[in-house]
Amino acid sequence: MIKDVVEKAKIILTSKKAAYERTFDINNMDVQIVLEDLAQFCRSNESTFHEDPRAHALLEGRREVWLRIQKHLQLTPDELWEINRRK
Repeated sequence: MIKDVVEKAKIILTSKKAAYERTFDINNMDVQIVLEDLAQFCRSNESTFHEDPRAHALLEGRREVWLRIQKHLQLTPDELWEINRRK
């Protein structure tokens, strides 16, 4: 029974990864423009620290979304499974 649930969860995760890859097809020029914009907006490569705790929380939330998109584009389904399994 547990094995069946795990297998179903892995199938769902694999399907979700495929959906991210179709949505964010890096061969599409429009997608590249959007990802570049999101990278800047979400502070993908810089600190989200801000002295104001509310501003910091907002910036960290943006970055969390960016990291989720990147994980689904760059990691294998097995790697995604391990990350989600540990939560």
